[in-house]
Amino acid sequence: MLAGCDRTPLSALNPASEQADHIADVWQAMAWGSLSVLLMMLALVFLAIRARSSGRPGRRPLWLLLGGGILFPLSVMAALLAYAYLAAPAQGAPAYRVQVTGHRWWWEVRYPQASGAARYSINVLHVPQGVPVSIELTASDVIHSFWVPRLGGKMDAIPGRINTLVYTPAKRASSGANAPSTAAPAMPPCRFRWWCTTRTIFPACLPRCPPDARCLHDGIARYPNPA
Repeated sequence: MLAGCDRTPLSALNPASEQADHIADVWQAMAWGSLSVLLMMLALVFLAIRARSSGRPGRRPLWLLLGGGILFPLSVMAALLAYAYLAAPAQGAPAYRVQVTGHRWWWEVRYPQASGAARYSINVLHVPQGVPVSIELTASDVIHSFWVPRLGGKMDAIPGRINTLVYTPAKRASSGANAPSTAAPAMPPCRFRWWCTTRTIFPACLPRCPPDARCLHDGIARYPNPA
């Protein structure tokens, strides 16, 4: 369990965007809130056992049962729910669009706003630093799950439908991602990488991507490394 809390490339606790940072903060608050509720429940159990073993006539402190068993857990859950909504980053208008299509077993990434003409990449996502990026998700065959843990939450790519994720990368970074298929969970997940570069470097990365999706034969293509 502790290994999942490590700051690995696929850890949601190692955020690289405003959205992922909010998810990590909510996770921390939920962990400490759950721990406080657990400690309160253990304290009530200890008091009940101690009172019975002392041989004294059993009394029922109603205020303790209502306060510790009902009001306290409800207050903690209400506070966590309010924090999750109120502390969420403001949803600004996306400044850059990226179209991502899931295939078996690879991802096609299209940059319609690239300078000159649309550019394509396979199993790699280029995003600019500090710019809200709209990820438009769809699929060509089966349902795929698109998840970049360090950038934000998970969303399904569904054939015939476009789902949208918005990321605002906060730091220059490179990491992996995970993309299992919902329709065939027994198949290995399709792993890909993402690159976040500064606004000055980002325009120079896209021209090195192929301008025609037909050259991405069978999901196999070379993609530029901006590092």
